[in-house]
Amino acid sequence: MKDFKIIPSDDELESLQRDLSFHPAGVADPKTLTRQQIDHFNARGFIAPLDLFSDAEIAEIRDYFDDLLRKVTASGGDSYSISSAHLKYGPVYDILKDPRIVDPVADLFGENVIGWGSHFFCKMPGDGKAVAWHQDASYWPLSPSKAVTVWLAIDDADQENACMKFIAGSHTKGHMTYRPSDSTEHNVLNQTIDDPEQYGELVYDPLKAGQASIHADLLLHGSDANDSNRRRCGLTLRYCSADVHAALGWNEKGVQVRGTDPSGHWSNQPRPE
Repeated sequence: MKDFKIIPSDDELESLQRDLSFHPAGVADPKTLTRQQIDHFNARGFIAPLDLFSDAEIAEIRDYFDDLLRKVTASGGDSYSISSAHLKYGPVYDILKDPRIVDPVADLFGENVIGWGSHFFCKMPGDGKAVAWHQDASYWPLSPSKAVTVWLAIDDADQENACMKFIAGSHTKGHMTYRPSDSTEHNVLNQTIDDPEQYGELVYDPLKAGQASIHADLLLHGSDANDSNRRRCGLTLRYCSADVHAALGWNEKGVQVRGTDPSGHWSNQPRPE
C-alpha cells in the first residue's frame, strides 16, 4: 500500500482546480440525525455531541490504540504520525465502516458515501503542541467541497486538555487566506489563519470518550496545546460524497462505506490483514 503524505505540498495543492465552496447538506428523509441537527450543520458547520460507543466499547478501542501507539513510537513515530490508519490496521477500517458513524454521515451526503481518511491526533500530557486555526479542505486535494470530519473521542476531551474549538458559521465564508505557521506556534500542521473571530463565534467542542462530533471541511477550527496532566486522543475519520473527485492519487485511500460509487473513481480498498 502506498504511503500517503499527511499534508500535500503547497505547490501540489496550488496546481489543482478545486471548488472550495460550501454545499448545503442533508437528505429528505434522514434516518439518524434530526432535521434540527442537519439545519445546525448547514448554519453552524458542525454537529455535537453524538453518543456513539458505550464505555465498554470505547475502552476496548482505547486499549487497542494504546498498544498501537506503543508499537509506533517504538519504531520511531510519534503520537501524531498514525495516519491513513484504515489502510494499515483492520480494527480502524472497521471503525471507519461502523454504521453508527456512517449513518449520520449518510444523512448529510445521501446513500453514496466514501470513507477515505483516518488519523489519530493524540496530545500527550504537557506536549506543548497546538493545532492552529485552519480549514481541513485547504489541505485536501478534493473537489467539490463535500466532505466532513468525524472526530471520535478516544479519551475525554475538554478545555483543560485541549478539546477542539470551532468558529461557528465560518464554513460559509469560502476558502480563507492562511499564512505558513512559524516555529513559535508549535503547530502540529503548517497553516495558520489569523483573527479567526472575524468569521464567527468561538465555540468549544468538549466530548466524553465514545462521543463524536462532525464538522464541515471548510469550518475554521483548531485546538490549544495540552498543558494538563491528562492525555487527549481523538480519531479523525474523513468522509465525502461519492461524487467528489480526489487528485494526487488520494482516490486510492477510498472505501465505499455506504451505497455505491457510480463513477468508479474511488478504489474501494479491502480490509487490511
